[in-house]
Amino acid sequence: MERPFTYSVVSNPTPHQHGDLYVLFSGESQTRPRHRIGPKVVDFYLMHHVLSGRGVFTVADNQYELHEGQTFLIRPEQLISYAAHETDPWQYRWIAFEGRQAAELARPFLDRDQPVVDTGSNPRIGVLYRNIERSFRLGGEAAHLRSVGYLHLLFAEFSSVLQEPSAGTVRPGGDEELFQQVIRYLSTQYAEPVSIERMADMLGYNRAYLSRLFKRRTGMTPITFLLKLRVDKARLLLRERQELTVEQIAASAGFQDPLYFSKQFKRFYGQSPSAYREAMRLL
Repeated sequence: MERPFTYSVVSNPTPHQHGDLYVLFSGESQTRPRHRIGPKVVDFYLMHHVLSGRGVFTVADNQYELHEGQTFLIRPEQLISYAAHETDPWQYRWIAFEGRQAAELARPFLDRDQPVVDTGSNPRIGVLYRNIERSFRLGGEAAHLRSVGYLHLLFAEFSSVLQEPSAGTVRPGGDEELFQQVIRYLSTQYAEPVSIERMADMLGYNRAYLSRLFKRRTGMTPITFLLKLRVDKARLLLRERQELTVEQIAASAGFQDPLYFSKQFKRFYGQSPSAYREAMRLL
């Protein structure tokens, strides 16, 4: 039984300020058999997600046969065309966006040889497209912020499919990138109850492999690096935040036990936190 043709589109009600990132419009359609768009070019990024059915996307003389769960991205000024299947026409949702940050956001697609990503049965993709459309229908000054937020969440989903390895695997040539990820993680999370196991799981790598890589690069384990990071942060606070107590500084640097903090501080700097603070006052 042929599905009835439907089409809807809604534009961003918030005025376009030509800023860093702006979602222009969003829509959804159940296409007719063999329904064809193009060949044509657009001057913004246009991204479609296939909800059901099949179709063909053509760009730069390459054809991609697409099905449910796949997303294809059209770049600005790129000659493209796409057509629905003759017996199983696709239903898709789309969004258009532009701005100074658009190319960087789209990098998960742009760094690949093909402009298609398969998210399988992930239900969040279609929902995020729909949420952008709903934010436009709700209107108000928050429509722009909501749409950009949902767009970032969409690309976070794509990145998780395209870039993150499975646990225990190693990307060829990716050691430097992984090392920098560990540094960023520890440098931003030092004040939290950081677990090396949780970090390894979040990055998608085996803990033992992470520890070996990190020690090879720094001469210390991630745990020792984190400890020194916390002590150094506390040392800075002891100098610059005289109004804070030693206990408050310990907590601010990620130490839950002030006595353990004092012990570790003395281990690294040869004096207690209080003695160090007093010495700084006398300078």
